[in-house]
Amino acid sequence: MLLMKNNILNRKFRYTYSNAAAYLVAVNVIVFIAVRYVHPVINGVSLVYWLSLVPVLLRPWQFVTYMFVHMDFMHLFFNMYALLMFGVLLERTIGTREFLLFYFVSGVLGGVISYFVYTATGNTMLVILGASGAVYALLFLTSVMYPHGRILLFFILPLKMPVAVLLFIILEVFYQVAETTGGVAHLVHLASIAVAWVYCLLRFRVSPVKVWRDALLR
Repeated sequence: MLLMKNNILNRKFRYTYSNAAAYLVAVNVIVFIAVRYVHPVINGVSLVYWLSLVPVLLRPWQFVTYMFVHMDFMHLFFNMYALLMFGVLLERTIGTREFLLFYFVSGVLGGVISYFVYTATGNTMLVILGASGAVYALLFLTSVMYPHGRILLFFILPLKMPVAVLLFIILEVFYQVAETTGGVAHLVHLASIAVAWVYCLLRFRVSPVKVWRDALLR
C-alpha cells in the first residue's frame, strides 16, 4: 500500500479521470504526421529540430516537446502501444492529474539530466526525440503499483513486473556503457527511470526496492 503523508511534496490531488493517456497518443500522432509528411520549416530550420532536444540548438521548450517527436512509424507505434498499455492502467489508478504530473516530471527531468550529461561530455550534436524515456518511467511505476503483475517479455516470456524492469535497467546500463546505442538514447531512459524512482520516494513515500523485495520473496 502507498502511504501518503500530507505535505507540500505529496499532497493528494482530487481524483479525476479524463483519459489523458489517449490524448497524449493523439498529440504524438499529430506531431508525427506534421513532421513526417508536412515538413514545415521555420526560419530555415525544419520543425523536427525545433521540437527535438538538440543540445547545440537548445530551446527551453525542447525539454517538453522532444517527447512528442518520433523518428519513424515503428518508433511511434511501440512507444504509443506502451503508453496506452501502462498509461491507461496508471491513470485509472492514481488519477489524471497525478498521472500527467508523473509523466511530464519524469520525461522533462530525464531530458534535462541527459542534456547536462551529453553537454559535459561534448556530445552536443545529438538529436534526442521520442516518448520512450517517459514510457520507461511508466513501466517502472507500474512495477511499483502492481509488483505482482506480469508482463510478456518480447510477447513470449512471462515475467513479474519487478524482474522485467530490473532486466530492462541492466540492459540499458549495458548499452549505455558499451556505447552500442544504435541511435537510441539509453541515457534518457535511465535518467527518466531515476527520476521516477525519486518521485516514488518523495511523492508516494514508498521505496521501490522494498515493494519489489516483498513481491519477489512471497
